[in-house]
Amino acid sequence: MLDRTAPAKINGFRQDLAMLINHHFQQLLGRPLLNAADSDIRALLYKAPFAVLAHDDEAEPIFFYANLKAQEIFEMHWDEFTKLPSKLSAEPINQAQRQELLEKVSAQGYIDNYSGTRISKTGKRFHIENAIVWNLYDINNKRIGQAATFNLVIA
Repeated sequence: MLDRTAPAKINGFRQDLAMLINHHFQQLLGRPLLNAADSDIRALLYKAPFAVLAHDDEAEPIFFYANLKAQEIFEMHWDEFTKLPSKLSAEPINQAQRQELLEKVSAQGYIDNYSGTRISKTGKRFHIENAIVWNLYDINNKRIGQAATFNLVIA
């Protein structure tokens, strides 16, 4: 079970999660998610001007990371976000498309051209384009989840 403690200055902005997310992005896509020293990535990732979120690899995946931009877009605080089954980030009509995306990422390692409609806590729909979704692995190379980033949100 992944630790879902919120990033904060006192815990180094969850360096473990920031490094996990950034490492696998760079490993799979061949470029860094953020151009910064490792020691700076944790706070920069949490405060980035683009959304970054991640869910676990359970049968019903639940988010375990959402930076401030993702929290703003989805209109949820950390404690709400990290209890949310990731499928509920899409309306029921869009959940089959979302599942196909996740299966494609599982097989390929990542995709870098995803577009789809999502929904916030208050029911606001928004469209994302050119999202990047990638797999996350533990030190034994066992997949433990998937992460996503996007910066184009059309309300």
